[in-house]
Order: sequence, then structure tokens, then C-alpha cells
Amino acid sequence: MIKPYDIVIIGGGPGGYTAAIRASIKGAKVAVVETDRLGGVCLNRGCIPSKTLIASATLYHKIKNASTLGINIETPPSYDWPVMIERKNHIVNMLVGGIEKLFDSHGVTYIKGRGRLLDHNKVSVSVADGTETVLDTEDIIIATGSRSRDLPGLSIDGKKVLNSDHMFELQKLPKSILIVGAGVIGCEWAFMLAMLGVQVTVVEMLQQALPLEDSDSARLIQRELKKLKVKLHTGTTINSLVAGPGSVQAELSNGKTIETEQTFVAVGRAFNTEDLGLENIGVELNKNGAIKTDNHMRTNIDNIYAIGDVRGEMLLAYTAVHDGEVAIDNALGGQAEKNYLGVPSVIFTHPEVASVGLSEAAAAKKYKITVGRFPLRALGKAHAEDEISGEVKVIGDEDNDQLLGVHIMGTHATEIIHTAALAIRQGITVKQLGDLIFGHPVISESLMEAAHDLHGTCVHLPHRK
Repeated sequence: MIKPYDIVIIGGGPGGYTAAIRASIKGAKVAVVETDRLGGVCLNRGCIPSKTLIASATLYHKIKNASTLGINIETPPSYDWPVMIERKNHIVNMLVGGIEKLFDSHGVTYIKGRGRLLDHNKVSVSVADGTETVLDTEDIIIATGSRSRDLPGLSIDGKKVLNSDHMFELQKLPKSILIVGAGVIGCEWAFMLAMLGVQVTVVEMLQQALPLEDSDSARLIQRELKKLKVKLHTGTTINSLVAGPGSVQAELSNGKTIETEQTFVAVGRAFNTEDLGLENIGVELNKNGAIKTDNHMRTNIDNIYAIGDVRGEMLLAYTAVHDGEVAIDNALGGQAEKNYLGVPSVIFTHPEVASVGLSEAAAAKKYKITVGRFPLRALGKAHAEDEISGEVKVIGDEDNDQLLGVHIMGTHATEIIHTAALAIRQGITVKQLGDLIFGHPVISESLMEAAHDLHGTCVHLPHRK
């Protein structure tokens, strides 16, 4: 049966489902084909469930230390992991249902099944009952995302050796765990588990935790890991990993042996390009296996687009949404281009880490730079909240005062960074950022203070000599 559509989107994650609604708002007839549940990895096995569990772990950690704020707990607090998982599932199910209602409201057709490209204008959909439907369409958008990547030699069995999908289904927490990889996912889980009393060891092949972040942010977050008794091995790889009946034993490249109940492999993502029929119609891939696109999100075939993780450029839910907006505008006759200027990085460790723009090392390679800093411990609101760890770091161009980068490690960092993101996107100077009048007392004042420090005019820091 042939069904005519203006746009068929393969993949219902953040990029795919928002693109579908946007296209419908613009008057297009749209279908979304999704093998699993709407919302993709982000909603079902990533962003939302992890932040739900992190919220529980953070609250538990705060309650245990409430005496510093003058609150005494008569009996030691405890946590209920199955209830935390149940709450996570409830929130995820509610939000997935919300997307389905949005589809109904906007007239988007949702087909659950496996989508494959037959030619430039046809998508076949295989559904669970074995039947196949062919969708006829003017344009196709591929939004199939990514999945947890395996490491050669580390056999992930879902019992002793886990990936991120398995972590969300744990029926109980282990007493000890080895996390392979200190990137965003590895560090978020390391903090969450350590706050819940799990003995955590992290191994990272590069020289710092959060390798893509500024070195000062990494140094500060490593100090916080140490406070939680997390053992971090940087510049280290796994030589061997042997799973026994009661534990997993890892031999590290630094000569140490680590024995834990379970191991969690958090070493990046692989692109979902298999079994899509791409080779049948000649859609080009990059060397890393991601789909090659131009700045308009077009592949080498004019009416076929790709968005989000499957492009392999920025593997973020929110850049996938931006990609989808660009692809829809162009599919409907526009001339939109991607614009990643001012895209923030937000990491939900405890304290949080956030950044936008260039790191100090990257900026120094291109510009003559100046740097301003403001420690949170110099901020009244940070003391009021008993959250004094961390700092804000501002990087500027000495020649014209252009704001080049902002790096935050501290409480509410993931919210504060958006002021800096807007500043960089709009091209304002460091002085203009410092001249913005912030409310008081708020944590975001630290951004203003760091901007003033860059020019030596910060009144809440000792005089520079």
C-alpha cells in the first residue's frame, strides 16, 4: 500500500520527533517511523532517566550532610533503589506519552516499525506482525541516532560487564564498580553511584577526566571525585578483563589490578546506520561510519537529509533538535544552515560542569588571551547554600575584548552557562558581560565577577599585585 507524505522521518528521538512537529506546524504531511519508543535514547535511556536518578542521589547526599545547615536527622537516611527506578520509569513513560499526544494534536503519523530506504522517495516499514508498508514521500530525514559503543576485548554480557542501557535496569546496586571511561556519561554515573555509597573506580585512557572540557574544570572535578573517595586512573587502559562468578577482575596498563562486583563500559557511541538501505541508493558515509551531510543537513542525495547523532558531529540531544529545524526548513524550500556558535556543554556531576566556546588551551593557539576567574567560595549565595566548590573562568581576546570561552564548575553551572552561551552567540565583549546587572544574591553573579576579574576590576577579590 502506497501512502503519500511530504516528509518521512526515520527515528523518533529528540531530533526526529521535534522535526516532525515543526514540519506539521508548517503545513507538511509527516510520518515518523520508530522501532522502539518515541523520545529516543535521550528520553528512554539517557538524559532524562539519568537526571532523575541523579536528583535522587544528590538529595540523599544533601540530607546526609544536612547538619552543616543546622538540620539534624534523628535516624540515618536511607535510599530505596527500586523506588528510584520506579520513579524514573514513571517520568519516562509520562513524557513518552506526552510526545504521542503532541503527534495526535499536530496530525503527525506515527508508525512503529523498522524503516529502510527503498529508493530516493520510498521507505519500507516492517512492523512487529511481519507486515510491510511502503511510504511514498517527497523528502526523507534520517534521525536514527547512536548507541553505546563496545571496546574490543571487553565482552558486554549485561550481568557483570554492562553498558549504559543495562545501568538503568539494575535491580540493585553493586557494592563496587569499575567504570571504563571518564567522559560525560562515566563521570555522571561515578558521582551518582558514589553519593549512594558504591565504591567506584574510574579508568580513563586520556590524561584527565572529562577530556573534552577545559583542563581547570577537569582538575576541579577530579578533586570532587577524590572527596567522594572515587579512585581515578587517568592515562590508563584496560589490558584484560575477566568476569568470574562473584566479581570482575581488571588488569590495568599501570600495573594495578582492580576487582569489583561489576564493570560499566562508558567509552562513547556508535552510529545507527546499519540496515537502513543506505548502500542501496548510495548515501555517503564519513570515515567514522556516520552519515555525511552539508551545512543544510543534506546528504549527497538532494532530498535525503540526516540529523542528530547519526551525523557524528555533535552527539547532543539539543543539537539534534537544531539539526531537525534546519533540515525541515530546507525540505520545505528554505535555505537554512546549521549554526553551532554558542552551543553549551552541560554535565550533571556534583557539582555540575558547564562550558561554552573555546578552552583556554584552544583559545591560546589562535588568540592573545586574557583570563578572569571567580571562585564560588567568594560568593555569599554559595555559602548560604553550602555549595562553595568550584569557579567560573572567562577567556577573552586581549586585542578586542571578544568573549571566547566560559567554563564553570559549581552548583547550578548547567543553568548559568546559558547566559554565557547567549553572550558568545551574540558576539558581546567581556566588558559588556561584566556590565550586565545581575540579581543579588545569586550564584550567576560569579559570571559577572569573573568578567570583571579579567580586567582587574573585581571588587570581591584581593587586589592583583
